[in-house]
Amino acid sequence: MAVLFVHTDRLEIRLTRAEKLISFRRTDIVVPLENIRSAALTDDPWVWVRGIRAPGAAIPLTLAVGTWKFHDGKDFLLVKGTRTSVVIDLENDEFSRIIVTTAHSVQLLRALRLPPLEGRTEIID
Repeated sequence: MAVLFVHTDRLEIRLTRAEKLISFRRTDIVVPLENIRSAALTDDPWVWVRGIRAPGAAIPLTLAVGTWKFHDGKDFLLVKGTRTSVVIDLENDEFSRIIVTTAHSVQLLRALRLPPLEGRTEIID
Protein backbone atom coordinates (compact mmCIF):
# COMPACT_ATOMS: atom_id res chain seq x y z
CA MET A 1 0.00 0.00 0.00
CA ALA A 2 1.23 3.48 -0.85
CA VAL A 3 2.68 5.69 1.87
CA LEU A 4 1.44 9.26 2.11
CA PHE A 5 3.56 12.14 3.38
CA VAL A 6 2.14 15.56 4.17
CA HIS A 7 4.96 18.11 4.17
CA THR A 8 4.71 21.83 4.80
CA ASP A 9 4.39 22.54 1.10
CA ARG A 10 3.30 19.32 -0.61
CA LEU A 11 1.50 15.98 -0.42
CA GLU A 12 3.60 13.02 -1.52
CA ILE A 13 2.09 9.68 -2.47
CA ARG A 14 4.87 7.13 -2.62
CA LEU A 15 3.70 4.22 -4.69
CA THR A 16 4.95 0.69 -4.20
CA ARG A 17 6.71 -1.04 -7.09
CA ALA A 18 3.60 -3.04 -7.86
CA GLU A 19 1.44 0.09 -7.90
CA LYS A 20 3.89 1.83 -10.22
CA LEU A 21 3.91 -1.18 -12.51
CA ILE A 22 0.11 -1.53 -12.56
CA SER A 23 -0.44 2.21 -13.12
CA PHE A 24 2.33 2.46 -15.75
CA ARG A 25 3.94 5.24 -13.71
CA ARG A 26 7.65 5.70 -13.10
CA THR A 27 7.43 8.35 -10.40
CA ASP A 28 5.55 9.01 -7.20
CA ILE A 29 2.79 11.60 -7.10
CA VAL A 30 3.69 14.99 -5.63
CA VAL A 31 1.01 17.65 -5.22
CA PRO A 32 1.74 21.16 -3.91
CA LEU A 33 -0.64 21.93 -1.03
CA GLU A 34 -1.76 25.16 -2.71
CA ASN A 35 -3.17 23.04 -5.57
CA ILE A 36 -5.52 21.14 -3.23
CA ARG A 37 -8.97 22.69 -3.56
CA SER A 38 -10.84 20.29 -1.25
CA ALA A 39 -10.62 16.90 0.41
CA ALA A 40 -13.42 14.65 1.62
CA LEU A 41 -13.92 11.23 3.20
CA THR A 42 -16.08 8.67 1.46
CA ASP A 43 -17.24 5.21 2.45
CA ASP A 44 -17.92 4.33 -1.19
CA PRO A 45 -15.05 5.49 -3.42
CA TRP A 46 -16.58 3.83 -6.48
CA VAL A 47 -19.28 6.48 -6.85
CA TRP A 48 -16.50 9.06 -7.36
CA VAL A 49 -14.86 7.22 -10.26
CA ARG A 50 -15.39 8.99 -13.58
CA GLY A 51 -14.12 8.40 -17.10
CA ILE A 52 -12.22 5.47 -18.53
CA ARG A 53 -9.05 3.75 -17.42
CA ALA A 54 -6.04 4.86 -19.44
CA PRO A 55 -3.50 3.53 -18.35
CA GLY A 56 -3.98 1.43 -15.25
CA ALA A 57 -5.70 -1.64 -13.92
CA ALA A 58 -9.20 -2.22 -12.65
CA ILE A 59 -11.27 -5.01 -11.18
CA PRO A 60 -14.77 -3.60 -10.61
CA LEU A 61 -15.52 -2.84 -6.95
CA THR A 62 -12.21 -4.46 -5.94
CA LEU A 63 -9.22 -2.55 -7.33
CA ALA A 64 -8.54 0.59 -9.33
CA VAL A 65 -4.95 1.77 -9.78
CA GLY A 66 -3.86 4.29 -12.37
CA THR A 67 -5.13 7.15 -14.47
CA TRP A 68 -8.77 7.63 -15.43
CA LYS A 69 -9.40 10.06 -18.28
CA PHE A 70 -12.64 12.00 -18.63
CA HIS A 71 -13.86 14.79 -20.89
CA ASP A 72 -12.22 17.59 -18.88
CA GLY A 73 -8.98 16.02 -17.62
CA LYS A 74 -7.76 13.02 -15.70
CA ASP A 75 -7.90 11.54 -12.23
CA PHE A 76 -5.51 9.24 -10.38
CA LEU A 77 -7.05 6.34 -8.47
CA LEU A 78 -5.54 4.15 -5.83
CA VAL A 79 -8.68 2.40 -4.61
CA LYS A 80 -8.70 -0.99 -2.94
CA GLY A 81 -11.98 -2.62 -1.99
CA THR A 82 -14.74 -0.66 -0.34
CA ARG A 83 -12.74 0.80 2.54
CA THR A 84 -12.87 4.43 3.56
CA SER A 85 -11.09 6.62 1.05
CA VAL A 86 -10.10 10.25 0.63
CA VAL A 87 -11.19 12.23 -2.44
CA ILE A 88 -8.81 15.12 -3.11
CA ASP A 89 -9.90 17.70 -5.69
CA LEU A 90 -7.06 19.61 -7.32
CA GLU A 91 -6.57 22.65 -9.52
CA ASN A 92 -3.63 23.59 -11.74
CA ASP A 93 -2.15 20.11 -11.45
CA GLU A 94 -1.48 17.00 -13.53
CA PHE A 95 -4.67 15.43 -12.14
CA SER A 96 -8.09 16.92 -11.43
CA ARG A 97 -8.77 14.49 -8.61
CA ILE A 98 -6.93 11.87 -6.59
CA ILE A 99 -8.87 9.12 -4.85
CA VAL A 100 -6.80 7.10 -2.40
CA THR A 101 -7.79 4.32 -0.02
CA THR A 102 -5.94 4.45 3.27
CA ALA A 103 -6.46 3.06 6.74
CA HIS A 104 -5.54 6.50 8.07
CA SER A 105 -7.97 8.62 6.09
CA VAL A 106 -9.07 10.76 9.04
CA GLN A 107 -5.44 11.56 9.92
CA LEU A 108 -4.79 12.47 6.29
CA LEU A 109 -7.70 14.91 6.29
CA ARG A 110 -6.50 16.48 9.54
CA ALA A 111 -2.97 16.84 8.18
CA LEU A 112 -4.23 18.51 5.00
CA ARG A 113 -6.31 21.03 6.96
CA LEU A 114 -3.59 22.11 9.37
CA PRO A 115 -1.84 25.36 8.61
CA PRO A 116 1.74 24.70 7.53
CA LEU A 117 4.27 24.71 10.35
CA GLU A 118 7.95 25.18 9.65
CA GLY A 119 9.75 21.86 9.30
CA ARG A 120 6.58 19.81 9.71
CA THR A 121 6.38 16.42 8.02
CA GLU A 122 3.67 13.89 8.76
CA ILE A 123 3.90 10.30 7.61
CA ILE A 124 0.61 8.56 6.92
CA ASP A 125 0.26 5.01 5.68
